[in-house]
Amino acid sequence: MAGEFEDIRARLEGIAEELADLAILRLRESIDAGGSELPVDERRLTRARRAVEKAVHLLDEPDDL
Repeated sequence: MAGEFEDIRARLEGIAEELADLAILRLRESIDAGGSELPVDERRLTRARRAVEKAVHLLDEPDDL
């Protein structure tokens, strides 16, 4: 299993990084615009990043079979 999902896991890690970068961008834009609350997009992006990171973790686990 280790090599079988390696490519997918690597792509998911890249997606998680992209989501994190986009969330940070949304926060910076909000701060620059004088916002005092977290942007809705940032919350959704963070939740999506966490879900992708969970998928990466699941692909790292050894087979239970």
